[in-house]
Amino acid sequence: MQNRNPYAAPRTNVTRRDSTQDYGEIRLFTSEGRIGRVRYLGYSFGLTFLAAIVIGVAGALAGAVAPGSAVVVAVIGYLAVVVAQIMLTIQRAHDMNVTGWLWLISLIPLGALVFLLVPGTRGENNYGKPPPPNTTGAVVLACVVPAIMIVGILAAIAIPAYQDYTQRVAGSEVQQFE
Repeated sequence: MQNRNPYAAPRTNVTRRDSTQDYGEIRLFTSEGRIGRVRYLGYSFGLTFLAAIVIGVAGALAGAVAPGSAVVVAVIGYLAVVVAQIMLTIQRAHDMNVTGWLWLISLIPLGALVFLLVPGTRGENNYGKPPPPNTTGAVVLACVVPAIMIVGILAAIAIPAYQDYTQRVAGSEVQQFE
C-alpha cells in the first residue's frame, strides 16, 4: 500500500514545452526578422511620436537660422519615418510568414488592419525564429494608442461644444444687463 497523500502537489515537470524555445532578436531599423502585433503597434506609435517631436524641434531650430531650411528638415524627417514604418511593416509581414511585399497593402485604406488583426505564426517560420515575449514597455505603448484616439475624439466633440456654451452664456449675460 502506498503512503502517498492524495492532496499533495504533483511532482511531474509541468513547464511549458515552448518555455525553453529560442527567440529571435528584435531589430528596429532593418527589414529582416519578425515582430509581433503588440510590438508593431507600440513601436510604430512610439517611433512616430518621438520622431514628430525631434523633427519639430529640429525644424524650429533650422527655421530660426534660415526660414526655408525648416521645410527641408521636415521633409527629410518625414521620409525617414516613412522608411522606418515600412521596415516595421515588413517585419510584421514576416511574422505572418508572408513576403515583405505585403506592406503595400497598407497603402489601401484600412488595409493596414491586416497587420493588427492577423496573428503571427507560432514557432520558427521561413523568416526566422519567433519574436520574444512582449515587454511591459511595448504593452504600455500599444495600450496608449487607443487611449489617445479616444481622448482625441472626445476632445474634438467637447471643445467646440464648450466654446459654444461659453458664447451663449456671454450672450445671455449681455441681454440681462440691457
